Amino acid sequence: MIIVALIILLSLLVIWTWINRLFMPRLPQPIRNLPHDKEVTILVPLRNEERNVVDLLTSLQALTYKNLSFVFLDDHSKDKTYSLLKHHSKKLKQVEIICGKPLPKGWVGKVHACHQLGQRATGDYFLFIDADIRLEPNTIEQALTLMNTEQVGLLSGFPRFPTTTWLSQLLVPMQHVVVLLHLPLFKANRTIEPAFTAAHGAFMLFTKETYEQVGGHKTVKSSLVEDVHITRAVKQIGKKACLANVTDSVTCQMYETNREVWKGFSKNIFPGLGRSIPLVVFLTIFYLAVFVAPLPLAMYGLVKGSILFIIPLLLTWLVRLIIDVFTRQDRFLWLLMPFAALALLATMYYSMYLGLKGKGFEWKGRRYT
Repeated sequence: MIIVALIILLSLLVIWTWINRLFMPRLPQPIRNLPHDKEVTILVPLRNEERNVVDLLTSLQALTYKNLSFVFLDDHSKDKTYSLLKHHSKKLKQVEIICGKPLPKGWVGKVHACHQLGQRATGDYFLFIDADIRLEPNTIEQALTLMNTEQVGLLSGFPRFPTTTWLSQLLVPMQHVVVLLHLPLFKANRTIEPAFTAAHGAFMLFTKETYEQVGGHKTVKSSLVEDVHITRAVKQIGKKACLANVTDSVTCQMYETNREVWKGFSKNIFPGLGRSIPLVVFLTIFYLAVFVAPLPLAMYGLVKGSILFIIPLLLTWLVRLIIDVFTRQDRFLWLLMPFAALALLATMYYSMYLGLKGKGFEWKGRRYT
């Protein structure tokens, strides 16, 4: 019976999700008397980020690690980003603000900005963060402790995502769902196999040696999903990378409007799938069967008074609840899982349409094909 098979599949997904999360380490408490002799350079590209500058700098000023330097790059902003940076960064020590060079042909804007930042970094570690990132005071100590424990060349993690708009509540938390559901984290964090890779570009901490050996962001100059591709490159040179649960220490307010959510996800999904139509078809069937179908089945079960048809929705919610609790997501969004899956599929198909029709992907006033 199909309903029984669906219940078995969802039960296996519950078990898989529960086990898989165990291989994503949280940022630990820093080791006692952690030396501060290693310099960490924090590198931030900014383009039209006036709404984030003040809160970003306030967050960075509160960091407790002693040996920090900062480089900010204003990437041809048309708002007050640069003036706000100049005014509010005075409390930071070892700070440099640079203006980005014109975007060369064949480069993605953010990648080119990060490339320029990497050239100005002076530390033993390079931490690339986005302007919408907020760090807890001891984040650097925690990250260095985990890097040293795991002996990795790159540490990344998906932040906690506060959400405000209805589309962000549906789509943004699905980043955690996709990783914990589809990526075997034992393989991702315990091997150097490039196929098992995920990263989040808003929080990327490299050792200087690793960043330089991999060729920096120049290696992935044309990538719209540079975070994943540079992590694969790290593994290809024999270095380990760690995808950590950083949600206790790193927060990201990704989008403020539904339009930004739609454009941001449309830019990343199809390129992130390797522009693979078969993979799009598989994910469509999988998400419709596992996360969407349980809702009408439960409604049918309520009408007919059959608990058997309600169980799939309960299991779907349980999968999502495990992930949301683990990643400190906003309360009760797990109840929206069927609608979140539909929204993700809709965005995926729009992203595929843009890619196949050659219309390109637009972000921050630039268009990429």
